[in-house]
Amino acid sequence: MTQIKNLTKKPLFTSSLCKRMLFGAGIGLVMICFFVIGAGKGKPVWGEYWRIKPLLLTPFLGAMTGLCYDITEPLRRLTGWAGRVFWLLSFTGYCIGMWVALVLGLAGTMWD
Repeated sequence: MTQIKNLTKKPLFTSSLCKRMLFGAGIGLVMICFFVIGAGKGKPVWGEYWRIKPLLLTPFLGAMTGLCYDITEPLRRLTGWAGRVFWLLSFTGYCIGMWVALVLGLAGTMWD
């Protein structure tokens, strides 16, 4: 008897991955712009170009949280209570990841 395996190769970059990463980066950019624009000129000890680090780092880390959210997709597709638990854990992890991205972006300037 011959055993046939039907293995399909999943593409690494899917449209849902790109959308989730762009969504995470967009949320990170909006969050950090709120703080950076609201800070005004900033303190002189922060340096002249202190806005560059938060404006680059926070959207990048937001995109990474979107990547992590996409990786957990198969767990959220489970039926029953397990799928709901994994959905709640994924959403909580996404919120925590966005908070950490904001903290790391503002570390050394507004977040002391």
